[in-house]
Amino acid sequence: MTGLSRADCFDPDGVRFGIPTYPWRLAPEGLATRRQLRTCGLRPGGQEVAAQVLRPRRRGREPLVAYLYRIDAAKPVRPMTPAKWAALGRALAARRVCPGCGQDAGYTIPTSLGTCVPCHDRPSAALAA
Repeated sequence: MTGLSRADCFDPDGVRFGIPTYPWRLAPEGLATRRQLRTCGLRPGGQEVAAQVLRPRRRGREPLVAYLYRIDAAKPVRPMTPAKWAALGRALAARRVCPGCGQDAGYTIPTSLGTCVPCHDRPSAALAA
């Protein structure tokens, strides 16, 4: 599917790609991506993909694909339960505990460092010897 032009991405009947396909930013009204549904407080709710949008890319790379769902068939987002809020709080708290010193750093430990900043900046015993 590489080497598509913008005109190749227009297939409203779904003959070429199996489902209706539109060029990037030219989808008809009434269809939205998961992210667009979420901003409206909706979710796909188990419905099948209604269409897709394709964005061609250069140098033989695969096109970007976004799947579209019908807005009228979307359902409201499920509210967070107290148990889900508690689990989220525990998960966020665990990300603040430094594996090096075991202390709550007061901030989320950067994954690039793996430990809190004081533990990362502290010279190790191997370097001192």
